[in-house]
Amino acid sequence: MSALGRQILAEFYGCPPDILNDIQRIERTMVDAALEAGAEVREVAFHKFSPQGVSGVVVISESHLAIHTWPELGYAAIDVFTCGETVDPWVSCNYLKEHFSADRMSAQEILRGNFDFEVSHKAVNF
Repeated sequence: MSALGRQILAEFYGCPPDILNDIQRIERTMVDAALEAGAEVREVAFHKFSPQGVSGVVVISESHLAIHTWPELGYAAIDVFTCGETVDPWVSCNYLKEHFSADRMSAQEILRGNFDFEVSHKAVNF
């Protein structure tokens, strides 16, 4: 059995602050990134902070896309999680990098629900 899903955790650097503070543009771009990858959009929720920054999520049938921005730093944290075999999260991630005009991206992929190996969990006390 393969993993249930793939999750890309990406960090975008060097984005123009005006893009990262424009809630309408971010929402439209996030929805378009989901559609570009062939996902089915279910719900959308975004919030603009004062004095700056945007957080939001696009819920897709295959899971979600999420963003948190720091316009003053030109930085955005992106999460693209897709389940199944039909939607490639890298398509959305690369679309977002281009449309947010990021100078640099750092990203890693995590397999979710990987039942091909046994995982042991250790409790951590804080």
